[in-house]
Amino acid sequence: MKGRATVHRDYKIARIDDRLYSAFIEHMGRAIYSGIYEPDHPTANAQGFRTDVLELVRGLNIPAIRYPGGNFVSAYKWEDGIGPQEDRPVRLDLAWRSKETNQVGINEFAGWAEDAGIEMMLAVNLGTRGIEEARNFVEYCNHPSGTYWSDLRRSHGVESPYGVKMWCLGNEMDGPWQIGHMEAKEYGRLADETSKAVKAFGGGIETVVCGSSNDGMPTYPDWERQVLEECYENVDYISLHKYFGNTSRNTLNYFAKIEETGRYIQSIAGVIDYVKAKKRAKNDIYICFDEWNVWYHNREQDSKNWHSWDWPEAPALLEEDYNLEDAIFVGGLLNEFIRRSDRVKIACIAQLVNVIAPIRTTRGGSAWATSIYYPYQFASLHGRGTALNVAVDCPRYDEDAAQDVNFLDIAAVLAPDGKSVTLFAINRSLEEPMEVSLDLQGFDNVTIIDHQVMGGDFSEARVANTEAEPDRIKPRKGDKLGVVDGSLKGELPAFSYSLIRLSVG
Repeated sequence: MKGRATVHRDYKIARIDDRLYSAFIEHMGRAIYSGIYEPDHPTANAQGFRTDVLELVRGLNIPAIRYPGGNFVSAYKWEDGIGPQEDRPVRLDLAWRSKETNQVGINEFAGWAEDAGIEMMLAVNLGTRGIEEARNFVEYCNHPSGTYWSDLRRSHGVESPYGVKMWCLGNEMDGPWQIGHMEAKEYGRLADETSKAVKAFGGGIETVVCGSSNDGMPTYPDWERQVLEECYENVDYISLHKYFGNTSRNTLNYFAKIEETGRYIQSIAGVIDYVKAKKRAKNDIYICFDEWNVWYHNREQDSKNWHSWDWPEAPALLEEDYNLEDAIFVGGLLNEFIRRSDRVKIACIAQLVNVIAPIRTTRGGSAWATSIYYPYQFASLHGRGTALNVAVDCPRYDEDAAQDVNFLDIAAVLAPDGKSVTLFAINRSLEEPMEVSLDLQGFDNVTIIDHQVMGGDFSEARVANTEAEPDRIKPRKGDKLGVVDGSLKGELPAFSYSLIRLSVG
């Protein structure tokens, strides 16, 4: 199988917002408790956070993290998580049918995020609460001093305000499962007024309004139209959520679902443009894809569990054992975000630890990277700069999810200093290597800095990393590519994901 591609220095898509490689963590399952926070763990620091997990998190160089939910936020009282830990109430979390001890609240989480080098992106409860509670939360977090809420924060040992700039206006309010579910116009009106109140604090605050929970919702995409018609001039982003799976065990159809994501983004971009034109608005709204990941391995069993169990604390939930196939898929999805970076400015992998996550732990035991950790890490570390157009000519295939799908998937990023180009390349063929020729135009003195490969053997598609074998699936050095007369030539193994870093003049 042969594939050709062309990249030109001047054919640019957009400057990639660093927040395209953000994450999400919710008070759900073991994401917080025995995930990032386990005071009795041998590696726990003075604040009770696991430093083995913290080390893995730092390795991802995450720019921002969405917190505390998720479905959890729609019945959450943020005030339960402040003040002395011994005085905090234990609540029932209706979203995931479990107990919430509130031992981790905004101040503990903010300290962890600072240690991890991550900016917070906070969500307010617009399910059971409203503008007043959101306003108070922002004042507690962002105002320096001299008011009730800011001085309360200071009394809790936090002298300086957090200065949180990103605020999510509820979560999945289109979903009938959501506590406080609303109709589109009702929610759009509330989001508009809440956003105005939040932005009144100044400091460059940006707000994210809820779009559809997924593109299969019966109200999609009219939900986005109705919501934006109510709040367009006062918000900055609209959220998209989508989870993926391969329940049919058809790998090529699974990979084709990445094309679905492109259509989803394109459709909502069209809705944004329509509303902007209809309202004669001058501001632009971008997409915040703030929940995405693979979620299917344990989904049916997990649903049965949480609908039947008796309110446990931090139960094992959505703890997916990601395999090699999932890693290649995640790499492809990140490629799609890079290609759509003119419209998608923020994206959050959901979630970060234990719950559908690139990092897993055991209580009292070890922490390890799942297979999807590595493509996410590669994109976060090396996918910052300017997205370049890639013209691809290769064999294609048809599946139920999409037709005319390229076997060769490549995204390209020019570094901010213009001295390197990173290619993220996937050969979707399950059996045939891809003989590639990639023409680099507008560049001089091209040399390979690094080539890392995942995959190459479809017989290992369903292999996963475990606590016993944490390094079963990880990148290895590639050795079948070279630069000839300014072009990258060589072979991409079948069923593989590659990181290719090039020095350019």
